[in-house]
Amino acid sequence: MTDNFDGLAAEQAAGDGIWSDETEFAGWEDDGYGEDGGGPVVPAPTLAIVGRPNVGKSTLVNRIIGRREAVVQDIPGVTRDRVSYDALWAGRRFTVVDTGGWEPDAEGMAGEVALQAERAMKTTDAVLVVVDASVGATHTDEAIAKVLRRSKVPVILVANKVDDERTLADATALWNLGLGEPWPVSALHGRGSGDLLDAIMAALPEAPSEFAANQGGPRRVALLGKPNVGKSSLLNKLSGESRSVVDSVAGTTIDPVDSLVELDGEVWRFVDTAGLRKRVHQAKGMEFYASLRTQSALESAEVAVVLVDSSTPLTEQDQRVITMVIESGRALVIAMNKADLVDGDRRTEIERELDRDLARVQWAEVINISAKTGRSVHRLAPALRTALDSWDKRIPTGQLNNWLGTLIQATPPPVRSGKQPKVLFATQAGNRPPTFVLFTTGFLEAGYRRFIERRLREDFGFKGSPVRVNVRVREKRGARK
Repeated sequence: MTDNFDGLAAEQAAGDGIWSDETEFAGWEDDGYGEDGGGPVVPAPTLAIVGRPNVGKSTLVNRIIGRREAVVQDIPGVTRDRVSYDALWAGRRFTVVDTGGWEPDAEGMAGEVALQAERAMKTTDAVLVVVDASVGATHTDEAIAKVLRRSKVPVILVANKVDDERTLADATALWNLGLGEPWPVSALHGRGSGDLLDAIMAALPEAPSEFAANQGGPRRVALLGKPNVGKSSLLNKLSGESRSVVDSVAGTTIDPVDSLVELDGEVWRFVDTAGLRKRVHQAKGMEFYASLRTQSALESAEVAVVLVDSSTPLTEQDQRVITMVIESGRALVIAMNKADLVDGDRRTEIERELDRDLARVQWAEVINISAKTGRSVHRLAPALRTALDSWDKRIPTGQLNNWLGTLIQATPPPVRSGKQPKVLFATQAGNRPPTFVLFTTGFLEAGYRRFIERRLREDFGFKGSPVRVNVRVREKRGARK
């Protein structure tokens, strides 16, 4: 449990940063609500930064967001997971997603590149491709360009490491990739970054396409779990037909299977996914591609139903799937399947296991079902609605700061290095999932953040949704010099 918790804490801390004066958060006060807290809120569009390893993606991310957050090191492969950062330019907010480098694979480079590019196209509103102009276009760059040329998502080509006029000619050679004009940039020194940001603003829509699609279409639900836990059986029971192949052999499902299901008077889009045995980077062959497709299905979903076999003890695989959902920021419902095989003694054991192994996700609703007999599957729709309502929820800035002021007055942050940090301002930077940013004079301990998150849940709900609490610490005077 410690490793999982530390990983989540590190993932949450990735949203932290610094600020130097009040103008740093001047654009955060307007949260899209009126005085009464009503009215629609449009989430920020998303920009994915992609490219092969060690072309300077993370350095460019830091340049775009205007602060040192992404880890940068002069060796390939430092960034392994996709990490999201909030950015602000010309009065417009957007989200930057830093991705791991696309490592060439002799056994299936083209397939891996296609899957990664497809995932980026489905879950972002624009793609920024970074190429090392000093090296030129490689086979990996050409493979990425081939896939992105067929996409409907705007693509921005960046020729990085153009540090002076002498290397401008190297940038013009990238026209051959067929992705349009290459923007010459030096992510390290800032050369051309302003023009690039203007180009990004021109490519990004005012509202993300995912937001627009979700307003009119069915809510997307991903069915996740280890192999042979009953995902396909549940989908068949919900849809009333044999939509997915069911077999006692684990790993029958490989490709995600979509089904429109009417549940409790509402149409939902359920996606049955492959069971996850290993971490994606440890899987091989068909299992590797199935894992990628499962992760892609999760990222295109809004809420995940994680199925757990209640007839056996919780496993590391169950924990890993739940962690993957939390890190993706999706709403979560835990379904304890095969309830028809559970006797009285096992029910007592389940309660102890949930208290011990799922203590970090006490906010997720747990329901007992039987996909085989249909027992209690009607409880799924109310749990999904509760989780999605929490996932969409926003708290007006004024109400949030009044609440936080009262909370801090009663329980101040712990003293750190002889000084007590002050929280000067707070805002909900986004929803899906609810993300809160605290502008402070000093670092807030992880325990105090968990205290704030717990009180947020007690006073405002958020049942079924992860909640992120990020901190912007005021930069010390002279630090920039």
